[in-house]
Amino acid sequence: MPSFYAEIDINAPRFEVWDALIHKDEWHRWNTFLFDIDPRRPFRQGHAVLLSLRRLEHDDENEFQPTITLVQPERCLRWISKVPGLKTEHVFELEDLGPNRTKYIHRERISGLLSRLFLPFIRDDEKQGLRRMARQLKYYVEDRYYRQW
Repeated sequence: MPSFYAEIDINAPRFEVWDALIHKDEWHRWNTFLFDIDPRRPFRQGHAVLLSLRRLEHDDENEFQPTITLVQPERCLRWISKVPGLKTEHVFELEDLGPNRTKYIHRERISGLLSRLFLPFIRDDEKQGLRRMARQLKYYVEDRYYRQW
């Protein structure tokens, strides 16, 4: 099963990183990879949300409607999106690295019959998107956290 992975260390407590990640209605302030289409739909386990994705910063957005499969506050957010022949799973994990330091991990797994046809066209762009989101989250959270002091 093809997968993509990005991680980054963020100099802020886990609750600060979680706050930025879980409030998708604020993503437009820092995130150029994932976009919230319907802010009225919060992340709730078992419920669908309406999002869009932009692999490259100036590409067109691709809408999708994932179902939230896990919300473990300050630890993990997971969703699955399915269309005929293709299934994607995004997993966001937060780990403590010490006082006021958090490791952010973003995994994406793609499966299904169409994944072999689709994957060669998006592989590099998808990797770039995950890494870009990790960097943008780091800068946003660190800036917000240190401005408090």
